[in-house]
Amino acid sequence: MAQISQQRTEKLLEIMKLLVCVSKTPETTTKVSFMDGDTKFNTSGVQYIMNPYDEWYALVRAVELKEQIQGSKVTLVNVGPDSNDSVIRKGLAIGADQALRINTDPGSAYNVAAQIAQYAKGMDIVFTGKETIEYNGSEVGAILAELLDLPYISYATDIQVEGNVATITREIEGGKEVLQVQTPFVLSAAKGMAEQRIPNMRGIMMAKKKPLIARDAKPMTDPVSVVKYELPAEKGDVKLIDPENMEELVRLLHEEAKVI
Repeated sequence: MAQISQQRTEKLLEIMKLLVCVSKTPETTTKVSFMDGDTKFNTSGVQYIMNPYDEWYALVRAVELKEQIQGSKVTLVNVGPDSNDSVIRKGLAIGADQALRINTDPGSAYNVAAQIAQYAKGMDIVFTGKETIEYNGSEVGAILAELLDLPYISYATDIQVEGNVATITREIEGGKEVLQVQTPFVLSAAKGMAEQRIPNMRGIMMAKKKPLIARDAKPMTDPVSVVKYELPAEKGDVKLIDPENMEELVRLLHEEAKVI
């Protein structure tokens, strides 16, 4: 009888609740421009995709863990308007079990993290991509972990789970770091965590039947507002320097490029 009870306890430890935070971003070839006095991104004609770091690495690795750990579930969460639903459905087609969309147009990473935090409690692992490809801020995961008072592991390239202990590899300057952490925790996924999956027809058809629930956002005053966007300076013409003329090369690097 004691042996059966122990087996049940071990089984419960293996069943994991995995939350994957996904965002919608402009397609990588989008021509960026701004409007309203450079305070808003111009969405006219823009094609949107799921943020690649969220999709290729965080979501796919969560689905792989679900497939390895019987009884586990993957939930997607997105903060945004109903126009995001098509992107969320793609995540369901890849293998997530259900999805939640928090209905608001967030103005900052803090707002996104605060909205997600109210639904992330009780999850074993919360995945985010390491950053979004339009803002490159890497903020949501860290803020979310702080709001949930959980450990945070950033830029993870591998995760192996045994029971309620995860062994995680992350890249650091000059090498790699291997960590062990007990669930629950928040993790941001970087390149190497998994390989991209293309939804197949069966997954696409099943995604239409999976629950996608919309919830009203938590009322809050966003602490951050955009003052102005601006594009980086255009690159100048390429200058070719005779390899024998080192003095001119040094002068240009010092006076024009200002790198020495």
